Amino acid sequence: MTYFLIIISAIFVNNIVLAQFLGICPFLGVSNKLSTATGMSMAVCFVITLATLVTWLINRYLLVPFGLTFLQTIAFILVIASLVQMVEIVLKKTSPSLYAALGIFLPLITTNCAVLGVAIDVVTKQFTFGGAAHFLSLGESLVYAFATSLGYGLAMVIFAGIREQLALSDVPKAFKGVPIALVTVGILALAFMGFSGMVK
Repeated sequence: MTYFLIIISAIFVNNIVLAQFLGICPFLGVSNKLSTATGMSMAVCFVITLATLVTWLINRYLLVPFGLTFLQTIAFILVIASLVQMVEIVLKKTSPSLYAALGIFLPLITTNCAVLGVAIDVVTKQFTFGGAAHFLSLGESLVYAFATSLGYGLAMVIFAGIREQLALSDVPKAFKGVPIALVTVGILALAFMGFSGMVK
């Protein structure tokens, strides 16, 4: 039951973009087309999940035992930067079209605060499920990271679909481009707030 609550909470209730406002830069930048939004979502999903696995293990077996938790942020950023480099190399070889479409936003995963935010959350934040607060185990951390990245992808794909429709719509001149995108994100965030009573 705990895993189910973690999944529902991470995807809908505490959506990383629409509730916690992390990862906004690539969310707004890559969501012009559904294809690039889907590709970016998959890359972020891979990086968040793998980064959480590596950072959880580094924190548990290296930083905490040796009293080096003050190096947490620097260590996590180095791990994330290395993983993004790996994703960039793999995408360049396997899917050059997606690599070209993502452009500058692929290296931006390195500075995507959603990736770092999830990695820090799972090792520092106490989660309350079933009335008891506790730190997440490795399995729970991976489920939380994967579900959070799915929530990120869901929000991005929905937003990209809406933006493609808006490009064909007769939007008032004052709202064209970024203003209508921000209004749309606000309405989307309000829609996701409807899930807030599902999980405490």
